[in-house]
Amino acid sequence: MNLSSDVTLIGGGIIGMLTARELNQAGASVTLIEKNLTGQESSWAGGGILLPLYPWRQAEAVNCLVAASLKRYPALCDDLLEATGINPEWTPCGLLMTQIHDFDLAYNWCSDFGIALQTPPKTICSGLETDWLNPLWLPEIGHVRNPRLLKALKQDLVNRGVHLLENCVISGIHSQNSRIERVSTDLGDFGITELIISAGAWTTELMATLLPDATQHRPAIFPAKGQMLVFDAEPNTLNAMVMTESQYLIPRRDGKILAGSTVELAGFDKTPDPEIREQLFNFATKLLPALQHYPVSRHWAGLRPGTKHGIPYIGRHPDFTNLSINAGHFRYGLVMAPASACLMTDLILQRPPIVAPEPYQLTAQH
Repeated sequence: MNLSSDVTLIGGGIIGMLTARELNQAGASVTLIEKNLTGQESSWAGGGILLPLYPWRQAEAVNCLVAASLKRYPALCDDLLEATGINPEWTPCGLLMTQIHDFDLAYNWCSDFGIALQTPPKTICSGLETDWLNPLWLPEIGHVRNPRLLKALKQDLVNRGVHLLENCVISGIHSQNSRIERVSTDLGDFGITELIISAGAWTTELMATLLPDATQHRPAIFPAKGQMLVFDAEPNTLNAMVMTESQYLIPRRDGKILAGSTVELAGFDKTPDPEIREQLFNFATKLLPALQHYPVSRHWAGLRPGTKHGIPYIGRHPDFTNLSINAGHFRYGLVMAPASACLMTDLILQRPPIVAPEPYQLTAQH
């Protein structure tokens, strides 16, 4: 097999898939290469909350992508449902934060970004047991059922004619005169016009292996393990997302309730830890005692692509004329993905960028 597309992407998570979709919509031919199955790593393992944890504590560069993405999600999910028949379950059920230590910052952030903020109604707080401190109710914040979003995205890419190569192992990236010429895989060689690496937590390791001489501007992305579990509860056991400190509960439409999450630096180990399971179980059943009556059906771990300040790398590689990076979104890849994909496409096609691109460049100080 010896193929060439206008753009070749390495990495089939939410960032790579949405970038492929954005490029396809702009008229580019696209090949997406994934070492396993698309959408099965961090994108699948998260909870799908469409807001960072306490966004007023995040970098402005993160919030710029979040704000732009939130405007796109309803239409994106509607389009995917219509095109594929698979419902990503965008659900604007609202988010309750039970303990706010920096209320003024939260209030100002919501005002600046046009996020509705209210005092929590008693109906939302009913059944919860926690130490309330300046609680906030964000009634318009939603979540998506990320495994179904990814399934819909994959089908949509196939329908659009994007060339998906799954279980495809890359053995070499070949360059000459500061230009990527071809990528070698176990399925053949691919001539490169434009190459984007969106390999999540594996981005730095992949570049170190396949581009060992490009050390000066290598993105510094590390794996950050996160664990979650899910209760098989009945519908309406919980009708809104609830966040206490750094942990949260997320209700799905069918009644399942996700409890998460942790941040652990454990290399590339994705083994679920029984002690963490107990911690999450205790958190969930203490916050929502009704969960004591429902079984835990699954406990899993994923690897988020972390960076020093949580800001992703989105931009051209300064050492190669046709290499770009779109990776390092840490815990917020899902909520930043639509805008990240748009920005990457803007830069490739030299369109006016959706947000100022400078904070995400490899030369920026992360």
